[in-house]
Amino acid sequence: MAPQQTHEPPKPAGPPESRAGQLALGLLFGIVFGFLLQKGGVGKYEVLIGVLLLRDFTVLKVMLTAVVVGMIGIYALHAAGMVKLHIKPTRYGANVLGGLLFGVGFGLAAYCPGTSATALGQGNYDALAVILGLMAGSYLFAEASGWIARTIDPWGERGVLTFVDLLDARPAIVVPIMAAVLVLVLAGVHFFIDPTP
Repeated sequence: MAPQQTHEPPKPAGPPESRAGQLALGLLFGIVFGFLLQKGGVGKYEVLIGVLLLRDFTVLKVMLTAVVVGMIGIYALHAAGMVKLHIKPTRYGANVLGGLLFGVGFGLAAYCPGTSATALGQGNYDALAVILGLMAGSYLFAEASGWIARTIDPWGERGVLTFVDLLDARPAIVVPIMAAVLVLVLAGVHFFIDPTP
């Protein structure tokens, strides 16, 4: 079993000007991400329902592409010393319960946080109900966070754990292999399962 590691949450870096720059950069990337989600078509109710019914794999294609680009980009920036990784600890109980809760919400609403904001931005006002639900859920989570930390978080606590740790290999080896595997999956989905543009 891997030794448990504890990490303090990241502290705001530098003077207020640098924090303002980070917020501005976050806003810029958020706008770009929302624009790309909308252009990719994943803000459309019929596309999101299609992935749940295994009829339309647009969302899977967009997300796999984002994972591959993000994985390579983040680890390249980390290797260059330009960013620090803030990896959440692995907690099997919390991960499973959170995944189930997310899945039920996505199944009922056909929107997730990113796609609901995208849908609202393009004029799908049904997404407003989902956004209000997300805000209420976030509030309840914040209020219950102390209880969750005491009761649920310890279930299956493994500390910070990544594929690099599990395989006991260097990121320079694991990241390209994982990226290649995901690209093959993406190609297989595109050419054999869902050949729609």
